[in-house]
Amino acid sequence: MFGQDRTRLRRYYLQAWEKQQAGTALEPLEALIAGVIGQHPEYHSLLQSEDALNKDFVPEQGQSNPFLHMGMHISLAEQINTNRPPGIRDAYQKIKKKLGDAHAAEHQMMECLGLALWEAQQQNRAPDETTYLECLKKLA
Repeated sequence: MFGQDRTRLRRYYLQAWEKQQAGTALEPLEALIAGVIGQHPEYHSLLQSEDALNKDFVPEQGQSNPFLHMGMHISLAEQINTNRPPGIRDAYQKIKKKLGDAHAAEHQMMECLGLALWEAQQQNRAPDETTYLECLKKLA
């Protein structure tokens, strides 16, 4: 949607959150983003500042990237909604039932998603859906 334009993507997050806070009608993607932001109060103050647009988050300094974290939640929501890869919806339901909490289930699933994305990047290929689903099934 935004290609490689990190600032535009981040601005969209900030605008979606601002609209939600103002009670303004949201487009479906904005509602999804605002819902994810709502689940992460630890990011609320960051998202009220334009400083967030250009901030670098350095893992070597113990910083996690809130936009990456929320983006993974959004990716999982889209995967589960479309059941793509096939079987992810069932895996999610099983993990959610086991943990008793949807948000916790997504956090567990992010480990598998992150690994699949990292391996794909390292090997310069698309993520391996079979390996990804096998990882998720181990969580259930």
